Amino acid sequence: MLALSSTAALSFAGPGLAGVSSRAGGAAMVAKSKAIPFLDAPPALDGTMAGDKGFDPLLLSNVVPIQWAREAELKHARICMLAVVGWVTVDLGFTVPYAPQVSSLAAHDAAVDKGVFLGLLIPIALVEVLAGIPKCFQIMNEPDASPGGDYKFDPLGIGASAEMQEKEISNGRLAMLAFSGIVTQAALTQGPFPYTYNGVEDLVPPMQSVQGALSIL
Repeated sequence: MLALSSTAALSFAGPGLAGVSSRAGGAAMVAKSKAIPFLDAPPALDGTMAGDKGFDPLLLSNVVPIQWAREAELKHARICMLAVVGWVTVDLGFTVPYAPQVSSLAAHDAAVDKGVFLGLLIPIALVEVLAGIPKCFQIMNEPDASPGGDYKFDPLGIGASAEMQEKEISNGRLAMLAFSGIVTQAALTQGPFPYTYNGVEDLVPPMQSVQGALSIL
């Protein structure tokens, strides 16, 4: 009886009260972001994609197709995971034949000066033209296209599970931040690994006091 009375009251209340009621109900239904609880959850981030933490404060996922964004993110993540390893190993002394014997920071300019950089640029350009660009067009135009970053190359089956996909994107995001930090530190200090002004002492502060005590002895 009470429910019927409430329904009847709303039906005679006019558009104003009914509109307030519907807006209040709609506001209550809006989910909040898991990453930033005081913001509404981005509609495109529904938790089905690996690495989806609900973090999109600028709502870029409303503008950029989510699979295209994932393709770009995975591409840069994979490159940076390789780049971190390559940058550090070169500065630790690993080199390949005919490569300039310089630090990673100076390698780009040295390779351009010697002309060997073209041997790296051409294969990268071919991979991008023959694989990267067609993949982007596939994602944008084919509803049943494979997900971004999926090139059907996984002979060991490592990326088949959701757990491994989560690990790849998480480590890739870390590598993107790490590579930015490594390059910045290398440019600032002009020094080798670990790219600090005083070597390992800056990473392990207690070593400074230990070395000071040893010098007194």
